[in-house]
Amino acid sequence: MRCPFCGNIDTQVKDSRPAEDHVAIRRRRFCPACGGRFTTYERVQLRDLVVIKTNGKREDFDRDKLERSIRISMQKRPIEPDRIDQMISGIVRRLESMGETDIPSSKIGEIVMEALARIDTVAYVRFASVYKNFQAADDFEEFVHELRPPQPSTDD
Repeated sequence: MRCPFCGNIDTQVKDSRPAEDHVAIRRRRFCPACGGRFTTYERVQLRDLVVIKTNGKREDFDRDKLERSIRISMQKRPIEPDRIDQMISGIVRRLESMGETDIPSSKIGEIVMEALARIDTVAYVRFASVYKNFQAADDFEEFVHELRPPQPSTDD
């Protein structure tokens, strides 16, 4: 593994342990050339996935991009980081086990929204506002109205 600080290719593993509910290995590394310390994660990748964007453009699936967007929607929410990591790993496993290598971005968005809805409704609405491209406050109002169950009338 190349040192991110000095570029040395001869780094040493100092510690390895399971991470993300045993779906990844966390390795603490040390660079003897510059003394830098850094962490890497090793995960199983079942297949190379390609995302088909709504405009037809194709790009390689990027787990880090998925993670960033989910973490942004969960910013300042009372959710444990391990729970977020487990959710992300579950989403990736689900995508990889679909049997397809080409996955529409809309399908990824639906799966993410499904997972967020089970964990935190605020994060769900935040993610939806970007995914569904809300343009005005009315868009939020309509979306939140759909989330709420109908209230029994109190007309007596």
